[in-house]
Amino acid sequence: MWGRKSLQTIEIRRLGWRFKMRYSRNEMMTIAAARALGNDDVCFVGIGLPSAAANLARSIHAPDITLIYESGTIGARPDVLPLSIGDSELCETARTTVAVPEMFRYWLQGGRISVGFLSAAQLDRFGNLNTTVIGPYENPKVRLPGSGGATEMATSCGEIFIVMRQSTRSFVEKLDFMTSLGHGTGGDDRARRGINTKGPTLVVTDFCVMKPDPKTKELTVVSLHPGVSREDVVNNTGWDIRFNNNPSETSPPKEEELAILRALNERTALAHGGSN
Repeated sequence: MWGRKSLQTIEIRRLGWRFKMRYSRNEMMTIAAARALGNDDVCFVGIGLPSAAANLARSIHAPDITLIYESGTIGARPDVLPLSIGDSELCETARTTVAVPEMFRYWLQGGRISVGFLSAAQLDRFGNLNTTVIGPYENPKVRLPGSGGATEMATSCGEIFIVMRQSTRSFVEKLDFMTSLGHGTGGDDRARRGINTKGPTLVVTDFCVMKPDPKTKELTVVSLHPGVSREDVVNNTGWDIRFNNNPSETSPPKEEELAILRALNERTALAHGGSN
């Protein structure tokens, strides 16, 4: 069983020498999420884990990807990860910055964004997301940051990728509040609501990779990260999680991927006084 704080090890062979490189579950998750993005994507990026994965993809295999943040920055190329959508690093490195209403009306609702990259506090079996409250809405235990642009992203981006840490607190049977629509109640629920975008097509966690079943749209495990068992996934999911017939093993991080991600995190920590 892969504990929450444990490290995995990969063996690197170079010039006849063999050595081992250790990596964390968070690094595996971020790298696996980054691999899903392509060079031609126009990606609406959420702050936090999605931003780390998107910028890692830009640094490794997708140099021409267009990263868009909610504040109106188009083609941002930050050298460190932003703390918020208002971080000056985004505007200073963007190709251009437009007004927020133009961002949403022309770019997002106009169908010009291929991928929305999101995270959340809670996710259910159909990829619906909660970033609003934990507990009853009228008297919550925790009030979260709210939707930002996630509600509009969930329905207007061509498809949605989700990256988030997995536990029974975050992967829940029933959301405390639905902030962003995934596949609703499953099946053709999105289409019946008049929404013609794909919705969530990929969920990457620190344990595994999930995709929606083609018919039911229920999230199904398609690959397990190295060292992770089915039991690990089951024990960290709040519903009876499904697995495809033969889940593959996620490819472990490459040396280059780890080196670039760690350098990005180190620059970010220095720029933000130890916070990233």
